[in-house]
Amino acid sequence: MVKQLKSLKLAVEPWENAFKKQEELKELAEILKEEDQDLIADLSRSIDALFGEVDKLEFQALLGGELDKNSAILSINAGAGGTESCDWAQMLLRMYSRYAENHGYAVKTIDVLFGEEAGIKNVTLLIEGEHAYGYLKAERGVHRLVRISPFDANKRRHTSFASVDVIPELEEDSEVKIEDKDLAVDTFRASGPGGQHMQKTDSAVRITHLPTGIAVQCQNERSQYQNKQTALKILKARLYELEREKKEKELLKTYAEDKKKIEWGSQIRSYVMHPYNLVKDHRTGYEAGDVGKVMDGGLDEFIEAYLKNKK
Repeated sequence: MVKQLKSLKLAVEPWENAFKKQEELKELAEILKEEDQDLIADLSRSIDALFGEVDKLEFQALLGGELDKNSAILSINAGAGGTESCDWAQMLLRMYSRYAENHGYAVKTIDVLFGEEAGIKNVTLLIEGEHAYGYLKAERGVHRLVRISPFDANKRRHTSFASVDVIPELEEDSEVKIEDKDLAVDTFRASGPGGQHMQKTDSAVRITHLPTGIAVQCQNERSQYQNKQTALKILKARLYELEREKKEKELLKTYAEDKKKIEWGSQIRSYVMHPYNLVKDHRTGYEAGDVGKVMDGGLDEFIEAYLKNKK
């Protein structure tokens, strides 16, 4: 109840403050005289700032989904292509970590599998913060990179793919129930690049949900118990998402709508670094020429375009 009250307060208070500022600026505008040029300039800047605040509030109003306010569980998987794709997956990991950092979200690595030569094969992150899922669900799909490969001695152009999956973190008292008899729990030694911090005990945990075949693993917590609890949390979220997708497919059949599948070859966004610089979202048509800014976490315009288009 307290958490719900806090969430409603966060939604209402900014609008109340915006209306209050509008009234104050309106009163100020009515008493200003033409010769008060400095005050007029200040008023103009204040109005521009208020427009910016209202734009942000309207953007947040797009997040009306049942779980949009929740934290997000984000997974990145390298596609075919060996080292190239593993390096691309690591670039995406940095991009989303920077995005989270820019928005005050906390990022926690749940599980990671490193590439044989460089990069990562897959990684699962818990991104904690208000509306993290609402925003990051726009990133679900296949991401395509075109560049001159740093791993190719002949400096040829390569195309790499990586898939991103985003599901909401569920509350502890969620309706998803899991029977112990439906679970297969395995423990193993955590993998990593080595070094003094590498775990020496079989503390990593893999949980397989036998009825669906969904497998989740966690290796970055300090104990086997913590890894198991985190893996169970992610498994519940994946089962919830599976049920949601089933219902969505039923609705799509009912209304005969088209839905683009998330699969190799159906990329949602292309990042081109050669022979020109361009990031293009194929769902909305939104483009940006500054690839470096996007790779540094500058995803707001892409996410906003997606949410507005979907709305």
